[in-house]
Amino acid sequence: MGQEFIIKAQGLEDKINQLLPSQGGFQAGVDLSASTTIIPIVDLTETAEGSNLRSDLQSSLSFVSCTPFDVTNTTTTVVNTTGYFRLTAFSQVVSTTTSYNRIIINDGTTDKIIYNHETISTPTNDFSSLNLDFIFFLTAGDSLKVSSFSANSTIKGQTRQLADINGNLVNPL
Repeated sequence: MGQEFIIKAQGLEDKINQLLPSQGGFQAGVDLSASTTIIPIVDLTETAEGSNLRSDLQSSLSFVSCTPFDVTNTTTTVVNTTGYFRLTAFSQVVSTTTSYNRIIINDGTTDKIIYNHETISTPTNDFSSLNLDFIFFLTAGDSLKVSSFSANSTIKGQTRQLADINGNLVNPL
């Protein structure tokens, strides 16, 4: 049989009042308690949220759900809808002058560089390649752009929506 303990901690009581307001919080004469008894916990969070997939499986790429892009020497808008998106890509920069690939979020007027893959000019060809995997959140008016500075730089990949703007998961198809 387990032992019971009374816990007196104002911080814990405040947190329970915050998390469980419908329970009326702590009232006079009610104490927190702990027990040495082992109680198994079953996590039903995924099912309660409407998804039966583990989060790593839910974020997987698929043939139908992915939108591919291939950008060289230009800037392309790859997503212009709200929500949470995963971008996976291969960025390659080869140049004897400064060259770069960029991932940008634009709010309708201003570009914000989120990622920059750059080589600096040298007498010989610089070569750099990277695999990228990012998750982005876009609000109303935002767009996700991919930019390649020259014919010597390219960025290829795909995007997939993971959740809508409210956080409702979008399973792969």
